[in-house]
Amino acid sequence: MRYKLNFKNIVTHVAAALMIAATAFSLPAQSQRIPAGTNIVVRNNTELSSGTANEGDHWSGTLVNDLSVRGRVVAPAGSRVKGRVADAESSGRLQKPGILALELTSVNGIPVTTDMVARDGEGHTKSNVTKIGGGAALGALLGGIFGGGKGAAIGALAGGGAGTVGAAATGKKEAKIDAESTLTFTVQ
Repeated sequence: MRYKLNFKNIVTHVAAALMIAATAFSLPAQSQRIPAGTNIVVRNNTELSSGTANEGDHWSGTLVNDLSVRGRVVAPAGSRVKGRVADAESSGRLQKPGILALELTSVNGIPVTTDMVARDGEGHTKSNVTKIGGGAALGALLGGIFGGGKGAAIGALAGGGAGTVGAAATGKKEAKIDAESTLTFTVQ
């Protein structure tokens, strides 16, 4: 039996070939696994802070470089990435700086499990020592000038107390990741 080639058969075969090709090209990105040890460099879209973020919050960004697996680009630079806040602890006023940790959850629709990128807020110690110690020294100096030895002791206590109040008023040290920061995650 001979196969008759006509316009209808050609259209049918071309449509079938296009559907097969479309399926073949769409499957790898969704079913692709990014190998462990792969570094993924991303740029986050918004500022993140330990003072406002909560564990489980989602964040997004873009891929900085093409991501290739076995020589094939599975996510071009600029592809959307998604992540979540793995840990967020707000800063205390006189101690315990803020902590912020992020992880990546998908790249161009491909699910990933990565290590965490963490940031700690600036430490309180140096700032607090300066404020409290400076207040105590100033109080002792002024107390000594105006009231002698006893005045110096009272001035030191009052100045130290004022320095502690000043440190507490200005003391929050949140961990922050600025918008447009570049972060590197490693696939686990």
